[in-house]
Amino acid sequence: MEQPKAYIESGILELYVLGQLKGQEINEVEAMAFKYPEVLQEIRAIEIALERYALSEAIQPRAGLDNEIISVLDTPAQHSDTSGQDLPTIQRTANAKIRNLVYALAACIALLLVATIALISANSRLTEAKQQISALNLQNRKFVATVGFMKQTNSDLEKIAAMVDDPNWAIVKLAGTKAQPSSKMMVYWNKKNKNVILDKSKMVLPVNDTGHQYQLWALVNGKPVDLGVFDMKSDSTSILLQMKEIRLAQAFAVTLEKRGGSPSPTMDQMVVMGGVTI
Repeated sequence: MEQPKAYIESGILELYVLGQLKGQEINEVEAMAFKYPEVLQEIRAIEIALERYALSEAIQPRAGLDNEIISVLDTPAQHSDTSGQDLPTIQRTANAKIRNLVYALAACIALLLVATIALISANSRLTEAKQQISALNLQNRKFVATVGFMKQTNSDLEKIAAMVDDPNWAIVKLAGTKAQPSSKMMVYWNKKNKNVILDKSKMVLPVNDTGHQYQLWALVNGKPVDLGVFDMKSDSTSILLQMKEIRLAQAFAVTLEKRGGSPSPTMDQMVVMGGVTI
């Protein structure tokens, strides 16, 4: 069951136990704990872990701190009435009980102070650990993406090598026009199975904006035939780009058109063109 697992790994349960959530977030956590036993179990595990951590990191108060607190809170009282007479026994007993309560209160304050310091320290270390885990996850995703890119690149290079050795594949080099003299690209066309593939590693075109796309055309007996649109991206994750099939072609060209392509090429927006030599 992916939903409770992802919810547990999100880190929100730690914030719930530490009291860092409010309103709707608290209701959401409690609803998930009611619905999924594993979420409730994880909350209990976090509470136990924090309690153990707080006890292991507890800072012992310095010697004599309790006496100092008591000396401030316990102001000596005269056990006599307005006439100088000793107070009745029941009143002295009451005063003794109050003094004992003051001692207990001072001890509770000292314990609360120690627990608060330990909890703050635990919360700080937990936040630091979560940041380190997040950084490691980001590095892992980058590594996986890099490995995937290398595998795809290696596969594309093997296909290119095979196409170069296969006589059925024509390699058509497209050169820049007057509008874009520095542009160039390469098209692989299989005359037998009609496949058309672009080599993005050999593609030198300006990066198009979001409102436009490049459109590939085949010139067939003097008429342009649409072979599909593509974007020029600097962060391409693959080398080869499959286009529409064509059975016959004397030349290939690329124009810059509105996004989605055009039924006919805009001639003054032609950026590259090349003829089929074989």
